[in-house]
Amino acid sequence: MQINPHRWFGVGQSGAPDSAKAGAEAAHAAVGGRTAKAVFVFASASHDLPALLAAVRAEAGPAAEIVGCTTMGELGSAGVTDGGVSVAALGGDGFTVRVKVAPINPSDPRAAGAAAAEAAHHLQDEHQALILLCEGLSGRPHEIVRGAYSALGATVPLVGGFSADDRQFKQTFQFYGDEVLSGAVIGLGLGSDGPIGVGVAHGWRRTEPPMVVTRSHGPHIYQLDGEPALDVLLRRNDFDGSAEEFFDRGRQLQPLGLSRRSGEDIRVIHAGDDAERSVWGTADVPQGALVWLMEGDRQALLDGTTQSCAEAVAQLEPLPPLGVIAFDCGGRRAGLIEGGLDAEMRAMHAALGDAPYAGLYTLGEIARVRGALGMHHLTLVTLALA
Repeated sequence: MQINPHRWFGVGQSGAPDSAKAGAEAAHAAVGGRTAKAVFVFASASHDLPALLAAVRAEAGPAAEIVGCTTMGELGSAGVTDGGVSVAALGGDGFTVRVKVAPINPSDPRAAGAAAAEAAHHLQDEHQALILLCEGLSGRPHEIVRGAYSALGATVPLVGGFSADDRQFKQTFQFYGDEVLSGAVIGLGLGSDGPIGVGVAHGWRRTEPPMVVTRSHGPHIYQLDGEPALDVLLRRNDFDGSAEEFFDRGRQLQPLGLSRRSGEDIRVIHAGDDAERSVWGTADVPQGALVWLMEGDRQALLDGTTQSCAEAVAQLEPLPPLGVIAFDCGGRRAGLIEGGLDAEMRAMHAALGDAPYAGLYTLGEIARVRGALGMHHLTLVTLALA
């Protein structure tokens, strides 16, 4: 297999409180004076984002395509930051980069996904991927992913994440060039003369018995096995109390696994209504779906980290990974505090070897592989480049 020997991938991070300094430090480490084709910026919403992007532009040069979004924490080869910035950059004749930005119309989010997917149209490279960076509070994130899939079909893998705002859940931001946007979908079509690998894993385990979603609409579940959904969840968790008490007492993340040919897609159920006895999350749960309550401990989450990275790297063989972009769920991050975050970074290092990586903790992950519908939660999605 012949690939361009001058292709490169670099990463950088900064926890500097000054936004311009943070952007400059992270971008300088990632770009390293080279000519970048694409620069990915993942930054805390607490920063002065225009100042940060201006500093990144000064390091990246006028021709680089700069994309990114705000986070629930930033990760990279140097570790995990809160309130920081993580940058990945790539360049060389072996890469082709195209970008399309689309605003989200709340009444038709699918159209935004389809429009952003135009970034991957007309790519001629042997290997391709569409990277989506999306508004995290759009209300119907699964429709954005469906729109992108409808425009591309099954030939181009989809990867990406939904932007966050440091657990404030008020407003998230997306970056394109020197602009700070909100309520947008950014699509970056990436073509490569080397293989591209996608890994998807979560580490959660099924809790038997399964249940059938007998009544639902979008992200709302009204009945499980013909009973009020909230009643079923409370009983299965041996909890006697209200929905507010249930979801506020350490169960803010109630993982629900949807049966897929490749395993389970995770949905996070995070709220309920005591009057109508319904529960809901942020992504759709189809009526008629077979679902399980999911459980997992810290080691299970770390095993998911290893699995996702190994899966992505295996698709590059016999070539080694040049670099990796990671989309990690903020809910997984919550399960890895007090030492677990460092353990996750060690697991990534072990699986990726010397390959640099950068990414963010998200409000939802995107990966369409092996029949999965594309929208994930509590999952680590890795994009590996050779």
